[in-house]
Amino acid sequence: MSKKTICLVIPSLQAGGMERVMSELASFFSEKSDVDTYLIIYTKGEKFFRVPENIHLIEPDFIYKKSKKFFYTVKTLWFLRKNLKIIKPDAVLSFGETYNSFVLLSALFLKTRIFVSDRSKPDKSWGIFHETLRKLIYKKATGIISQTSFSKYFLGRETKHKNIAVIPNPVRPLKTPSTLQNKVILTVGRLIPTKKIDLLLHIFAEVKSNDWTLWIIGDGPEKHGLEELAFKLGVNERVKFWGYQKDMETFYSHASIFAFTSVSEGFPNALLEAMAAGLPCISFDCVAGPSDLINNGENGFLIPLMDTVAYKKQLNYLIENEKVRLSMGKKAYEKSKEYELMKIGNAYLKFLLS
Repeated sequence: MSKKTICLVIPSLQAGGMERVMSELASFFSEKSDVDTYLIIYTKGEKFFRVPENIHLIEPDFIYKKSKKFFYTVKTLWFLRKNLKIIKPDAVLSFGETYNSFVLLSALFLKTRIFVSDRSKPDKSWGIFHETLRKLIYKKATGIISQTSFSKYFLGRETKHKNIAVIPNPVRPLKTPSTLQNKVILTVGRLIPTKKIDLLLHIFAEVKSNDWTLWIIGDGPEKHGLEELAFKLGVNERVKFWGYQKDMETFYSHASIFAFTSVSEGFPNALLEAMAAGLPCISFDCVAGPSDLINNGENGFLIPLMDTVAYKKQLNYLIENEKVRLSMGKKAYEKSKEYELMKIGNAYLKFLLS
């Protein structure tokens, strides 16, 4: 059997959810003897995620400058088009709402099979220009990959595309799952408004047990303000801001509850990783993702969006009931097996190469 060539396209390998998934898929494809994998990054910069050496990594020899936006946009389009013509891939996989249209435009009239996948909240507003462009240009894609059933419904309605598959994100099993013995509540995510870490701090300040600590993994523009809020609420000595971390397994394995307060998701990678660590989880029922993972009352709790009273009640319930934590954690781990990298990676391969 002749080798198939897959080309992955993404803006960067900086810290982020879609970057993590793309690096995982790149590593999975690289292990296939019948697949030759290329990875095109079209903005030159620092890399948070690493990929295997046998992957053909291509990036521009120039740095995109916003001061000359039009010039560098055209230059990047040409960079992408030139490399796609050289590689002649059997399939291209592109990640990112505003970037997918860009990749499709670069490949016009090349007869290249391009598959695109949006990674944020499906109905998030991107402005009239990008939303109109998506409705027009996504028709040129060979296929669309949605992370959730709601995303498939939304994109089908918006683009009228007939070849849309639901393939969720993968998760790697942890070597050391949590024993659920430490009084640590964990949350993971960029410190931005939609993650609502401020709400979590307010809720944590009102929990009945004051011998629990809250660990916050991630960085972002809200970090300083959140640190000040923790001080004002009088919980700064029980809240630890860890910043970005590459070795997440240590933190998941040390926690006993995962608390998620995001109100805007494409697919919550951190929530799935926590479940793979055997953590009972509590999350707002935002669009989209948490309801795909959590069976309310079985492997975690789904809380109506922004209902902080209900959130605090269920968080206290988990804190006070070790048997419930152990039962939910076990069921969360079992649920996470549906998303193992082998299964998800093969689903991607089948869709891309069919």
